[in-house]
Amino acid sequence: MSPATAPRPSARPSLRTAAVALAFLVATVAATMPSPSSAQQNTAPPADPADVESIDAIITALYDVISGDAGVARDWDRFLSLFAPGGTLSPVGRPPGASTYQRNVITPGEYAERVGEMLEANGFHEVEIHRVTEEYGQIAHAFSTYESRRLASDPEPFARGINSIQLMNDGSRWWVVSIFWLGEGPDHPIPAKYLPGDGG
Repeated sequence: MSPATAPRPSARPSLRTAAVALAFLVATVAATMPSPSSAQQNTAPPADPADVESIDAIITALYDVISGDAGVARDWDRFLSLFAPGGTLSPVGRPPGASTYQRNVITPGEYAERVGEMLEANGFHEVEIHRVTEEYGQIAHAFSTYESRRLASDPEPFARGINSIQLMNDGSRWWVVSIFWLGEGPDHPIPAKYLPGDGG
């Protein structure tokens, strides 16, 4: 759900710096915002049944709703409708100058309010290129590998990474419980088993 480093070595230094800066900005935004009340956390717009009828449908909707060209408004009610009460998003990153990685928890509402402005201003298209899913009863987990581009037509992504998505089915629909993600970097390239085909 957030940019990482580009897969091409020739572009990595500048893109890695930009990705770290963006991850740090997300962390800063989350840290400076007041915690929402439980009522806010448990209120979500009604979902389109087609968006939440299966694991594939809800993950497809998740990527689709945050993607668009610069200047194109996102449907944030649709985004919020995908999340379970108390759902969270947790980017993992290492702020500039820090020696350790940090997990920063934000709510779907915080993501829409603050990070959404950057997506709409700059253009952002994120697509899933591979998925490994585990499912048991009413719960599921998807390791969803993503690529990010400013324009859908860009030949190369400026970032890649993995979204760890936890899901629950309440008997009538699927919900996103949490998204926990890490952008690709030189010290943690994406393993071939989480890439399509032969890992290319």
